[in-house]
Amino acid sequence: MVALPRLVVAAPASGHGKTTVSAGLMAALRRTGMVVSGHKIGPDYIDPGYHALATGRPGRNLDPHLVGEDLVAPLLLHGAAGADIAVVEGVMGLYDGMLGTDGFASTSHVASLLTAPVILVVDVSHASRSIAAIVHGMASYDRGTRIAGVILNKAGSQRHSDEVIAALEPTGIPVLGVLHRDDGISAPSRHLGLIPADERAEAAGQLDRLADRIAEHIDLAELVRIARTAPDVHGRSWEPGESVSRGTSVSHGEAGPVVAIAGGRAFTFRYTETEELLRAAGCRTVTFDPLRDEKLPDGTTGIYLGGGFPEVHAADLSANAPLRDHLRSAITAGVPTVAECAGLLYLCRDVDGAEMVGALDASARMTSRLTLGYRTAIATTDSLLATAGTRVTGHEFHRTVVEPGTAPGWLLNGRPDGVATATLHASYLHTHWAGHPQLAQRFAEAARVATPVPAPPPRPRLRAPDLHHHGDREATPGLVDLAVNVSTRPRPAWLDEALRASLEDLDRYPDPGAARSALADRHGRTIDEVLPTAGGAEAFTLIARARTWRAPVVVHPQFTEPEAALAAAGHDVRRVILRAGDGFVLDPRAVPDDADLVVVGNPTNPTSVLHPAGTLRALLRPGRVVVVDEAFMDAVAGEAESLVGERDSGLLVIRSLTKTWAIPGIRAGYVVGASDVIADLAAQQPPWSVSTPAAAAMIACASARATSEAETIAREVAADRAALVEALGDAGLTVSGAPAGPFVLVPVPTDTREQLRARGFAVRRGDTFPGLGEQWVRIAVRDRATTAALLDAWRSIR
Repeated sequence: MVALPRLVVAAPASGHGKTTVSAGLMAALRRTGMVVSGHKIGPDYIDPGYHALATGRPGRNLDPHLVGEDLVAPLLLHGAAGADIAVVEGVMGLYDGMLGTDGFASTSHVASLLTAPVILVVDVSHASRSIAAIVHGMASYDRGTRIAGVILNKAGSQRHSDEVIAALEPTGIPVLGVLHRDDGISAPSRHLGLIPADERAEAAGQLDRLADRIAEHIDLAELVRIARTAPDVHGRSWEPGESVSRGTSVSHGEAGPVVAIAGGRAFTFRYTETEELLRAAGCRTVTFDPLRDEKLPDGTTGIYLGGGFPEVHAADLSANAPLRDHLRSAITAGVPTVAECAGLLYLCRDVDGAEMVGALDASARMTSRLTLGYRTAIATTDSLLATAGTRVTGHEFHRTVVEPGTAPGWLLNGRPDGVATATLHASYLHTHWAGHPQLAQRFAEAARVATPVPAPPPRPRLRAPDLHHHGDREATPGLVDLAVNVSTRPRPAWLDEALRASLEDLDRYPDPGAARSALADRHGRTIDEVLPTAGGAEAFTLIARARTWRAPVVVHPQFTEPEAALAAAGHDVRRVILRAGDGFVLDPRAVPDDADLVVVGNPTNPTSVLHPAGTLRALLRPGRVVVVDEAFMDAVAGEAESLVGERDSGLLVIRSLTKTWAIPGIRAGYVVGASDVIADLAAQQPPWSVSTPAAAAMIACASARATSEAETIAREVAADRAALVEALGDAGLTVSGAPAGPFVLVPVPTDTREQLRARGFAVRRGDTFPGLGEQWVRIAVRDRATTAALLDAWRSIR
């Protein structure tokens, strides 16, 4: 029997403020001089991070599914050793537990295992007297659960809270305090719940403010008195040294083998007891940060990659190439490695196109579907963590997809998941090793006999793609320009004449009305379905600002201004990365279902891929806007696969006159689409955005004569492109995919671009396009003489 004052903070449902109140109570009680131990019912990793910040002690989880009912109280005693009081935050609603089990692993279940009084937090923002009915129902539903007090959260006014308190009096359950509405103390959320405390620089300051409010409005003395009414806890404290045996190894000395544990902002999910078990088994755990550290800790013979948000930090994880190299070398050489969920993603080739470690021949991508729930897992074969037939319990919590390997880590409720070998175990399953200490034991034993792998020769960190880098930076004077996709053909005389004539009107403010009519006639649209813009780039800025996009997606590799504009407007952009192995062809199923804005190029810059119109139509759905960048469509014979003439409430097509007509200095483009969306874009457009010369160019280029001439140019481009592809092939170079635009994309040795510059030729670098790297260059299609000169220069550097 162990004396431990304790209480459980519960709520009628999720969203009532359990985490806010629990963390605030912990911080406020700590200020009084008490040693506070924070605990979380359920498998959640994020809430314990806030508990740790509030208490100054590790956050702990109490979950009977993960560890078994018999270990819940012992784990509480272990985590609360030396504490004056334990505050346990509940999960979901008070009686909500594992589905189909009559509330197993619910807050009320764990409260009964701990014989702890319950404090009910209730959001009263949308009711008054009805709150009393809710509390009464909660208290009477299960008489074995003792609700010892209520905290009212988000009260609108003093009159409001007085009404609720008066209604609660007949229940006999005391109100311990009232918190009024204050959005400033709610933690921001992300696709898997709250943002971890370790990722929020302002979290400590916000917690201080919350502790002030709790101390002011909550009766802390009465809370402590209630906690002290809890009876003594039956049983002994859990001890990690009793669950695993400590091995010895002469090669590692007394300190034991080094197990490198991923930490930092990208890897915040792991149970405290995992490290305690490894240390009890004789290992020396050393935390490393995959965002910052460029090599594994010295002497590493075991690697543990827990959960977190690698998809959020993918660009920075990818940029840390030195660490990725070391991890890949170590894992390939057989250093024992355990990877759970985020760790699994990190070991893949890529996450949504961002290059990862590459120890697994698999790719990870974000989806709109949340995979969440308790699991019972069975090992299919002997592996690093388990022998065949071993049964464990765990949970899944992710919005990504990775196809399982041929030797899966587990069968999760009969479904294969992850990868397992003698030295590697990677899976979506999160396990609590206190409930399955044999996993820690096997891992520690493998680390004990492994050999450290030195870091490979260092290479610099990769730079994130510069979204504002364009070909004009590379086409410096004196070089043959193959970096910019503007035609080098002479401008037609009729276009030059129109531009010169427009100068007569420079003494008046520009009016693009006539240009709007001409463009509408050109595409068979009404005037309110067309918006002239200062080039295609302005169109992307207008789109970014037009609406509050919830889940914008940009399909890459493609022109980078759409993403840059969305980011500048404050949107969190998700990428769908098309792959070279697939010819950079778009599969509509790769676009998340919840995307409300999708931007794709056709033909795409820089891949030159022309997506079928049917593929792009498949992206359309209610509540979504699909933007098709057809800046190079007039360079495609017959404008095949164009959607500019189609009417759909969610379709926008962007056109540019810059390339084919060689007028980048004029900034002439336009958007075609549904009138309501066009109106939203127009509302964001500054006055006189389209200049008088630009409007004149639009009128001229919308004429029947221009359309006919563009078709002739498109056929010439196709012939010149075929000659370029053939010449590159003769030189041993393979053009990517089936190019359809006035440029091609080619993989080359990484120093090729610099060597060609030294010989007088500028080609477009590929590493500023998301999804490409230094081995790619884009080459503009030019006449056969220029192609021949380029190939002569190319052969001179091989």
